[in-house]
Amino acid sequence: MTPDAEAQKKILNRLRRARGQLDAVVTAVENGAPCRDVVTQLAAVSSALDRAGFTIVSTALRDCLAEPGEAANDDNLTPEELEKLFLMLA
Repeated sequence: MTPDAEAQKKILNRLRRARGQLDAVVTAVENGAPCRDVVTQLAAVSSALDRAGFTIVSTALRDCLAEPGEAANDDNLTPEELEKLFLMLA
């Protein structure tokens, strides 16, 4: 498995986990679950999404550093654009 394929697999796993956690939040709200339970589960969703975002940015950064000056990734991101994406998540 290539590093890109492995990173994509990790990202998809995180996103699927977040989707499952979000479904649990929706169900908890529909069923009138206690605030503490809903917020705890919502925090888990938020964390999973953040980790997926950081993994996406770090993969693009690795690609950019591996082949500087070339189209190292599909988006042709500059270091400045990578920094902006990173800060959007921070």
